[in-house]
Amino acid sequence: MNGLDGSALVALITGASRGIGAETAHMLSRQTGAQIIINYREKRRRADQVVADITGNGGQALAVQADLTNSDEVARMLATTKAACGRIDILILNASGGMERDADRGYALRLNRDAQLNLIASAADLMPSGSRIVFVTSHQAHFHGVRPTLTAYEPVAESKRAGEDALRAQIPKLAQRGIDVVIVSGDMIEGTTTVMLLDRAYPGALDARRDQAGRVPTIADFAAAITAAAITRHPTGHTIYVGGHDYLAADNEPPV
Repeated sequence: MNGLDGSALVALITGASRGIGAETAHMLSRQTGAQIIINYREKRRRADQVVADITGNGGQALAVQADLTNSDEVARMLATTKAACGRIDILILNASGGMERDADRGYALRLNRDAQLNLIASAADLMPSGSRIVFVTSHQAHFHGVRPTLTAYEPVAESKRAGEDALRAQIPKLAQRGIDVVIVSGDMIEGTTTVMLLDRAYPGALDARRDQAGRVPTIADFAAAITAAAITRHPTGHTIYVGGHDYLAADNEPPV
């Protein structure tokens, strides 16, 4: 799969040194041959390993450091991307946080809302008409205010919902530039750091959710949905749901 000029697609994936981001990078490379920009905040060795695995299988990848809450680092990441690839066809907003032990009270909102908006505003000049933004979120965040969430996850859920709302408000402006937006929301994803932290804070939470839902998605399941969202046309603003069918009952309509 190629960009409009016939060259390989360019995809920038935030928080891609491990977990969902890394798996998405592998899948997108295998399925499209895209040039993958692996964004990481501090896990350089892990990011370099993702790059090595992709290039070892014949793909193209580059690891670029940037704390998304640091505008100077974001500017350097985008300058590196421009120099290496010239543009961004797919921007996958996967990075998330707010449950870290050393995080201050405002960190979740700075990362999950403000940093996303800053990155979009800065990256838009590199995104040609026909490009796409994929915003990755969770059901507990997407349905925040409609369904209750675990207390330890509340700052993340609230801030990611705020980030989604802020992104949706940008859809008309992005549409004028030919950039569309897709939201991918997932139930508890087995194997992720967030779910492991939640299961530690609430022993048995994952098993309880599995019993309630029948099955919870894996990292591979979720990454496959994100990859599909990145390369399959949908109406801008469309939401793709992964797992958690009970969230989708008629009385649980999300606030979109």
